[in-house]
Amino acid sequence: MPKPLDPNVLVDFHTSDDAGVYKLRDDLAVVQTVDFFTPIVDDPFDFGRIAAANALSDIYAMGGAPITALNIAAYPMEKLGPEILARIFAGGAEIAREAGVAIIGGHTIEDDEPKYGMAVTGVIHPQRIVTNAGARPGDVLILTKPLGTGILSSALKKGAIGEREIAPVVKWMTTLNAAASRAMLAAGAHAATDITGFGLLGHAGEMMRASGVRMRIFAKSLPLHPLVRDMLSVGIAPTGTRNNLKEHEQFTEFAREVAPDTRLILSDAQTSGGLLIAVAPESAASLRAELTESGALGAEIGIVEAGTGIIVS
Repeated sequence: MPKPLDPNVLVDFHTSDDAGVYKLRDDLAVVQTVDFFTPIVDDPFDFGRIAAANALSDIYAMGGAPITALNIAAYPMEKLGPEILARIFAGGAEIAREAGVAIIGGHTIEDDEPKYGMAVTGVIHPQRIVTNAGARPGDVLILTKPLGTGILSSALKKGAIGEREIAPVVKWMTTLNAAASRAMLAAGAHAATDITGFGLLGHAGEMMRASGVRMRIFAKSLPLHPLVRDMLSVGIAPTGTRNNLKEHEQFTEFAREVAPDTRLILSDAQTSGGLLIAVAPESAASLRAELTESGALGAEIGIVEAGTGIIVS
């Protein structure tokens, strides 16, 4: 893809950031993103909620405020009937209402497998954009949601866990990153990204390359959903997670004591994950306190250093 020549394009895809940003005037820019995927839970309403929260997350990761959305769906109407699709849309609409977002249209096509998501537009001040390219040596890395949604979603599909076990995971996946975004803006965050399909290492790697720094992640500080290690112990991990790890090993140095299951968790393909925030050390404590008060996590999982690559110790 050629790089956009329009000078009003403030953020594009060349740094693998979460959303694009286009300046309308000196005090206003629009933030745009799109995301959709196949069901990861059985309940269509929850699937809609998760997909919507996931799509909105890219706007929050940039420090923006989402305002409108377009539904995107692929669906086997003759096979499943309209009721399930209506429940998916209803779930997405509930999250949109919670976020103060107006769904103003969309597009649906016929497909053998259901898929749902949103194209989202947000607004932001051009001087308050938080990209993945601003991390600085000395910064503290803070994560706002636990890891392991990919592994547990796979366990649900395989029947290894049931609705009771997945319920708290669904709660996290349907929690908007809005409060975390406000907290990082108040703390003057240098960089941020949300953790989704490429896993923690994948998105941290994008931040590392865009910022020109090295990241050190502390394996023992990682927040995990319950049962994640139990599922790995019986061989349950998504193919996407395993493929992620193969790619991430190219730029990650693991300390000898970092166990194989922890390496998989670091590469687990997340859905509607938390924000990874790089913030100055003097602001880390206040950011963690604000995140905790808002119901998010404020897990300090690493630091930013001079150099390149990622070290997990």
